[in-house]
Amino acid sequence: MPRRGRALLPLVGALAMAWLATAMPASAASPRFPNQSLGNRGVDVKAVQGMLIARGAPIRVDGIFGSSTDAAVRAFQGAQGLAVNGQADEATWTALLIRVDSGSMGESVKALQRQLNEKRRAGLAVDGIFGASTRAALLAFQRHEGLAPTGIAGPLTWRYLISAFERPVVGKVCEYGPRVGVADWGTAAAIGQIEAAAVPVVAAGHGAVAIGDISLEHGGDIAGHQFHERGLEIDVRPMRTDRKQCSFGGSYRLSTYDRAATRDLILAIRAAAPGHVRLIYFNDPVLIKEGLTRWYTGHDDHLHIRYCEKVHPDPLFDC
Repeated sequence: MPRRGRALLPLVGALAMAWLATAMPASAASPRFPNQSLGNRGVDVKAVQGMLIARGAPIRVDGIFGSSTDAAVRAFQGAQGLAVNGQADEATWTALLIRVDSGSMGESVKALQRQLNEKRRAGLAVDGIFGASTRAALLAFQRHEGLAPTGIAGPLTWRYLISAFERPVVGKVCEYGPRVGVADWGTAAAIGQIEAAAVPVVAAGHGAVAIGDISLEHGGDIAGHQFHERGLEIDVRPMRTDRKQCSFGGSYRLSTYDRAATRDLILAIRAAAPGHVRLIYFNDPVLIKEGLTRWYTGHDDHLHIRYCEKVHPDPLFDC
């Protein structure tokens, strides 16, 4: 072969590899859909419910994956020839989600608007009309995630949107610590479930639930933490007798510690996410003896809640 031809081979090979890389499906490296099933809460559950309603299911959107949603998912799976397991898993999400763009109307648009509101705080009216404001919010999300700004919620955009983390809404919960706004991102289920747990705690007069670190916006390692990489772990301060856990820390060893209120908090956390609380670390020996928490070094002054999914690639988060 002529010397010039041999010299061109590496360049041709490099160009071919570059073309193959760009031609590969974007979904090959895109995030996974969160597995949602009986007992989950949050805006991802609302998306499941909205898409099922768009396909004729006689349910309502309440963000609680209860028996009616479970039955509707199973009916949809059966009709689509999918494994009938009652879970919004990879195959079910892929079949369920509906393309949304300018001119779209109805429940699928409402699902999109709810996602943008809760995950990007877009402030959209949930009216089911894909108008200029919805398109602008969708474009902003696509740019934020590095996706092509098409203004169309197709398969890849839906995947990124459903898998995106969100931050808690301050009200019945409050936030503490130096990483507020940086490491307070969690899965829709984790955020929905801790916010739901806070409702009876506040109603009982115990004060707001004080949330610390959760995860970074896109997951990954947080300096000083062994965990908190998947959006499914939440640090929470124990309750105080003066109800000032939003302003001050505490420990089960201090006189300001309210064991009864902390017990109520733990029971509410478990009740709000049945089957989806993998463990709670907190070193109060009384609560450990009651089977409510586990001991782990460094957890005298906060609870560490680990939520889980029915199926998760990391066994730490698999229910």
